[in-house]
Amino acid sequence: MANERSNSDVDERALSEEEGERTYYRGPVMMRGRMIPADNTYANLLAPEKSTDWLHMDPWRVLRIQAEFVDGFGALAEVGPAVAIFGSARTKRTDPMYRAAREAGQLIAERGIAVITGGGPGIMEAANRGAADRDGTSIGLGIELPHEQELNRWVNLGMTFRYFFVRKTMFVKYSDGAIVFPGGFGTLDELFELLTLVQTHKVARTPVVLMGCDYWRGLFEWIDDVLRGEGMISDLDPKLVHITDDVEEAVRLATSAISR
Repeated sequence: MANERSNSDVDERALSEEEGERTYYRGPVMMRGRMIPADNTYANLLAPEKSTDWLHMDPWRVLRIQAEFVDGFGALAEVGPAVAIFGSARTKRTDPMYRAAREAGQLIAERGIAVITGGGPGIMEAANRGAADRDGTSIGLGIELPHEQELNRWVNLGMTFRYFFVRKTMFVKYSDGAIVFPGGFGTLDELFELLTLVQTHKVARTPVVLMGCDYWRGLFEWIDDVLRGEGMISDLDPKLVHITDDVEEAVRLATSAISR
């Protein structure tokens, strides 16, 4: 019929002329008069690029962020129940906390639960190593940093992220509990991000256990005395965490939200 048009005509050509004024559609966008372009999108797609600056522009970054979310969801969606273990990359293998983290990984894997860490050395390596000792699911979510090492060799399911916020989303989305060992700014960031999400009910109540009474006591005394004392947090907020030196207790509490 005379009024039939192909999809390409709909997308890239004038659809109507009324009173001498052309109407041009580029996808969902309508243009008239001086706004009608001289080029077309398909030709632009196929044209050779003279510059690669577009690789470093925000629209392209948005696509990379989207791709990281898709890859992360695809990799972790079927791992089942899991516990996140956070802690310092600087902890030595001779440190008692390294041995405790390895034991925690073993106990979690023995329960048929996956262990998720940042995939690096120190506490992360110890927990992955413990899970691997028991032939468990040992997950490492690494981050691209100028001086970052590769994923430790005890990771059997791993991914390296460009963006911290995508990586932290994966930790929160796929963990049913968390054990936090002594660590620095990165560990504190992960701890307080999780506590904030629980406090504001953005995620379900998640068991959070801190290993090392001597290490954490001063911080949480300050939180209780100063933050709570000044009314910056509620009386209930300090109770969102449990501090212990007992690995078995830490694992029991961290896995307490997982249905058997």
